[in-house]
Amino acid sequence: MSGQRKQRVLRGTVPRSEWLGFEQLSRVELERAIRRVLAERVHGLSFSAYLAGQGPDLQTQLSQAQIRARLSLIASSTRWVRTFSCTDGNEHSPALAKALGLKTLVGAWLGSDEATNERELQGLMSLGRAGHVDLAAVGNEVLLREELSEDALLAAIARVRAALPGVPVATVDAYYPFVEHPRLVEACDVLLINCYPFWEEYALEESLAAMKEMVAQVRAVAGGKRIVITETGWPSAGTPVGAAVPSVENALRYALATFEWTAAEGLELFYFSAFDEAWKHGAEGGCGPHWGFWDQEGNHKYGDR
Repeated sequence: MSGQRKQRVLRGTVPRSEWLGFEQLSRVELERAIRRVLAERVHGLSFSAYLAGQGPDLQTQLSQAQIRARLSLIASSTRWVRTFSCTDGNEHSPALAKALGLKTLVGAWLGSDEATNERELQGLMSLGRAGHVDLAAVGNEVLLREELSEDALLAAIARVRAALPGVPVATVDAYYPFVEHPRLVEACDVLLINCYPFWEEYALEESLAAMKEMVAQVRAVAGGKRIVITETGWPSAGTPVGAAVPSVENALRYALATFEWTAAEGLELFYFSAFDEAWKHGAEGGCGPHWGFWDQEGNHKYGDR
């Protein structure tokens, strides 16, 4: 459910990254490498249960059976799942994930509609009281999309924190709103940042160094608070965005380099995404449906060859 984001090129020149040997691997070797990483279970995956012909824009009501089936496909590959909404059936995902032994980063999707926001917040608080929330996210990129004021977002964060003592509460946004809004840093128990070198038009060779700089900018204002990368990824197909070129090989190289770097740094990472999502074509164009490790039908995109 990641929304259309602004492009914001970092100041200065981003050096060509060290690609840790991945640039020399063939497609078959890359696919084998990502299967090994997933077999060892990554920290977290972004999760949405929509099938072809479904989506939040179509007001799809998700069933527990469908959510359970989709979660079962990825449960052996991750330790956490990140969800994006607490309405339209998405509210079933945290409990079903817990039943599979997974931890949960549960999000309330906030926007410009007050009634919808209230339903989302009520859903998040209800799930937290039921013990289904390990980390609560109040909104995703609402400052980036300019759909809520800073004051309104801070009030929502405070409200959820008061309702869920003992549960870390924060909001998710791109890295730079945290740099630009000191009150947001103060309000969040954890800094949940989305980092997308792809959307900022970096060539693959510069992308890892760009993400390192994004994290460094947030770390400089974090005051020692825990930082979690809640989204990053690279599409396997679609139209280039500046110097950022979608392809299977580029998607795999970016994923492998990202997993290796975050593991070495001890950074928690929720990779975007578990599944391809056809509905995202409307929001993000040709790249939108192609961010997953599994395709829309639930088949692993990088299976044995």
